[in-house]
Amino acid sequence: MKKIVFSNKPFVLDFGLLLLRVGASLMLVSHGWSKVIHFSERLNSFADPIGLGPAVSLQLAIFAEFFCAIFLILGFMSRIILVPMIINMAVIAFIVHGGSEFGKQELSLIYLLVFIVLMLLGPGKISLDGTILKRRSRY
Repeated sequence: MKKIVFSNKPFVLDFGLLLLRVGASLMLVSHGWSKVIHFSERLNSFADPIGLGPAVSLQLAIFAEFFCAIFLILGFMSRIILVPMIINMAVIAFIVHGGSEFGKQELSLIYLLVFIVLMLLGPGKISLDGTILKRRSRY
């Protein structure tokens, strides 16, 4: 246990990135899934924070919160996939809940922080990106 808790070995770091990536994405998928199953109900009444129209805003939110989150769980094209996720959380935190108390912004700011950290550190070796990179380096 001591080796796991106080280690900075590559496996422990990669395992930590895996937990961060999968944990945050699984929680975000639930938000995206609720938008998917209630798509027709929300299509014309969804918030339009950046002036694209409620339908486009809903589709972009579903893309970021559901589809991109699934790709991030797999660790596939992680840094590219994180761009719409970061934009989505920034819009929610600073535009949708910009004038609200901190409690309304808190969840989106936590997601934003996690996604920025993952963007900087990458998905780790325990991901499809890591597997693809490992295979490419063999040749």
